[in-house]
Amino acid sequence: MTVAGAPGADVAQDYEQERPARRLAGIPKGLVWTAAGLLSCYALVTVLRPVAVMQYRMTFLAVALPLTFLVYRSGLDLARLRRSRGQSERSEPGESSEPDRAGEPGRAGEPDEAAEPDRAAAAQRPALLDWLLAAASVAVLVYPLLDFGAFVTRGTDPTGADMMLGGCLTLLILEATRRTVGWVLPAICVAFLLYAYFGAYIPLGWEIGHRGFDMPSLVDHLYMGTEGFFGVPLDVAATYIVLFTIYGAVLDLSGASRFFIDISFAAFRRSRTAPGRTVTTAGFLLGTVSGSGVATTVSLGSVSWPILRRAGYPPEQAGGVMAAGGIGAILSPPTLGAAAFIIAELLRISYLKVLLYALVPTILYYVGVFLAIEIDARRLRTRAVPVDTPPLGRLLLRFGYHFSSLGLIVLVMAVGRSPFQAVVIATAVAFALSFLDRRHWLTPRRLWAALVQGSLSVLPVTAVCAAAGIIVGVVTLTGLGLKLSDIVVDLSGGNLALTALFAGIAIWILGLAVPVTASFIIAAVIIAPALTGLGVAAPEAYMFVFYYAVLSEVSPPTALAAVAAAAITGGDAFRTMMMAWRYTLPAFLVPFAFVLTDNGAALLGLKPWPDVLLATAVSIVAVAALAVVTGAWLAGPARWPERVLCALAAVLLLYLEPGPVLAGLGALGGAVVVHLALRRSASPQGELRT
Repeated sequence: MTVAGAPGADVAQDYEQERPARRLAGIPKGLVWTAAGLLSCYALVTVLRPVAVMQYRMTFLAVALPLTFLVYRSGLDLARLRRSRGQSERSEPGESSEPDRAGEPGRAGEPDEAAEPDRAAAAQRPALLDWLLAAASVAVLVYPLLDFGAFVTRGTDPTGADMMLGGCLTLLILEATRRTVGWVLPAICVAFLLYAYFGAYIPLGWEIGHRGFDMPSLVDHLYMGTEGFFGVPLDVAATYIVLFTIYGAVLDLSGASRFFIDISFAAFRRSRTAPGRTVTTAGFLLGTVSGSGVATTVSLGSVSWPILRRAGYPPEQAGGVMAAGGIGAILSPPTLGAAAFIIAELLRISYLKVLLYALVPTILYYVGVFLAIEIDARRLRTRAVPVDTPPLGRLLLRFGYHFSSLGLIVLVMAVGRSPFQAVVIATAVAFALSFLDRRHWLTPRRLWAALVQGSLSVLPVTAVCAAAGIIVGVVTLTGLGLKLSDIVVDLSGGNLALTALFAGIAIWILGLAVPVTASFIIAAVIIAPALTGLGVAAPEAYMFVFYYAVLSEVSPPTALAAVAAAAITGGDAFRTMMMAWRYTLPAFLVPFAFVLTDNGAALLGLKPWPDVLLATAVSIVAVAALAVVTGAWLAGPARWPERVLCALAAVLLLYLEPGPVLAGLGALGGAVVVHLALRRSASPQGELRT
């Protein structure tokens, strides 16, 4: 989800799993802006005047799905746009060798600033097929609302019209998902539908076989109840996510993004590690606005890459720092990512509790990144870079009010209000505070633009969540989740460590192909039961799945955040991925502490505070040991003996039991002793080299 006005938004959309949107103009733009703005207003008003759950979800999708077909291109007009670009470039050989940016995809509804060929302009306009699909979407979703009571009560015996429209909605959702995130997720959904229908033909010896479900059963379950299209995933998109994207757009247009970058550059004194630390801190703050790892990475990169280059960072290391800072945005309170909202719904707990679960892991994530930055600054001999920003105190005094709405979200939830009410109040406060800076007054036109962007940003997530409803519906209908979890447990021989390892690998592979939200939903219904079946509590299991779903964004061989960073720095994409993976490696191992030991619950705040503090301190030492392993640096360059001992120490410390912790501390102490001894032996005079 990219935010209106974010620097480098075109680059962000090019590298996100969400496909780029059209640049609309004229009547289509006016229609989209009207419908999108009204959809945001509807979402805000229903917080104050609630609507019946299923009717609200249907109404929301009845607006969001048609908008998706008008805003996102089909494969046909994308091909036409590429052809028009190629013809334009061949027809003007004397022009600059840079590609024509007029036809590049951008945020929906924004007119191009440069002239583009007629064919490219045609590719930007919705075609007749798009209008027909949009109209069909309205029809199939308004139909149940016309006589909602009768529609629900005949769920066990759907009519011919119900069957036809249910099948039509399935195809429309799959097409909308294909347009926004590509073919992989729709293909997975089709595979699940085939599994549900042909389950009776699966050989008897296979554990995943079932009796099979006919079309009326599938239509009833997916279209006429709250277990399919209109289930928890869509509810999260239509409530939590849209409200937070509206809030993010309002916060961004009020000048918060610029302030967060400025405050980060002003916060650190001049030193060789300041540029890297600044980028990471700015990523944490910008994540509250963007909600996207790729968008945050690109927003950071457009500002910070020149500074990192002057400091002496090679392109790949700079890209790794930016990607690590960007992906931390969706791991960190107070907004987190879409998957965190789903955790709150699945566990039936307050969103504030999910924020508390994420607090210590977030600290550990950033400790790992900061230590990696400190190591690289010494190894690369980076330089301090003066940055022309106002003093920290002056910035806080003049613009520190931008922090108030963020804190208000947590405060309002802490006094017992719902997260929906909290974010609406925070949005109103951010709007009011915009008038403290004349450059960023949210005039009616700018406010409407924020409302529009809030809805447009949620369209890909809505399509993904509606499609994920197919997977969740099939899993609950067939019992596939429990069957697959039994298979995973059998493969691991009932060993919890192996089960967690298999689960992490499976989520990682899944995350390489589908967006974070989808990979979390699929893993939550299929993989998490394998962990809970071995005695892991549901919060620990879901948080394990959450972190591995998110971390797929910086994992080779795709790592979209790192690829986007490489596009900015000009560095090698794969080497940038490996650097980002190195910076975030501790975050890959910390979640194992959630599930492998009872004391791991302390990292989620599920133990008394003394236990939480002790577990956090031990885990910080473990993360430091991992930083030595990945950065090959202790007091100086670290060789293999020290790194092996530090790796052993990190694994033992993360087990968080007294015996392993003592052994881990001993291994870490041994690594320090070996390191100092090797350094002295390498210097004839016994001088320590730096």
